[in-house]
Amino acid sequence: MDKQFHALSDGTRREILRLLRHGPLTSGAIAESFPSAWATISRHLAVLREAELVVAERDGQTIRYELNTSVFQEVVQH
Repeated sequence: MDKQFHALSDGTRREILRLLRHGPLTSGAIAESFPSAWATISRHLAVLREAELVVAERDGQTIRYELNTSVFQEVVQH
């Protein structure tokens, strides 16, 4: 659970999760929602992936992210 709570401790990562509540998004669409550099958002997405809060699926050069709801349920139950 430490990885999940660490990932949730950052406001930008929580905002990314809020965006994904409405359905899967590409990394580019997520990055466009923030004033930060794309590399910064990419690092936030990596932390969320490592915490298993999001799942990434590659389609050619596009990466689509979506919430991993089963892990969220575990965090809430904890």
